[in-house]
Amino acid sequence: MTRIKCCGMTRIEDALLAAQLGADAIGVILTARSKRRVDIAQARAICAALPPFVGTVALFMDDEAALVREVIDAVQPDLLQFHGNESDAWCAQFGRRYLKAIAMGDGVAALPRLHDYPGAAALLLDGHGLGEAGGSGKAFDWSLMPTDLKQPLILAGGLSAENVAAAVRIARPWAVDVSSGIESAPGIKDPAKMAAFVQAVRAAG
Repeated sequence: MTRIKCCGMTRIEDALLAAQLGADAIGVILTARSKRRVDIAQARAICAALPPFVGTVALFMDDEAALVREVIDAVQPDLLQFHGNESDAWCAQFGRRYLKAIAMGDGVAALPRLHDYPGAAALLLDGHGLGEAGGSGKAFDWSLMPTDLKQPLILAGGLSAENVAAAVRIARPWAVDVSSGIESAPGIKDPAKMAAFVQAVRAAG
């Protein structure tokens, strides 16, 4: 079964609805580079409101280590997620399991970067270009998803209820990650879009 992460949560009610619909994890974005950024107090409130067995992920992009540590202490996320040019060693310094996003917007030129993060719990393949922020709504060529990596792969970028079933069938990811595809505005989730997305993933198997 393909797992689902709903990212870019800014409101408790959206996170709770994602959990009720069956999302496996929610993401909160702490980097100032994102239009879906929340502060530490908001992130803590959103994560604390979730029911058991729903994972929490805190997202950063080329941020100071001090901010990451502050978020770990205050929010206690289950996973960290890094979207920038952070090295494997830099990501590992916090002693927490982490996801590393790989910018796949460069096509085949991005593939060598998939081998740069042996310490990552999973790799998140996103549709943006190198150096760009996630949540862009851009998809990439799903046929580029490798099949020879030991780490689980998470598919992100340009996913919506309309295309996620096809994406799952082509890419066969461990999980899918959605943000803009379930929104009415940046950071504001649309209940109908969220429900349709989860239903489409479950139907795809």
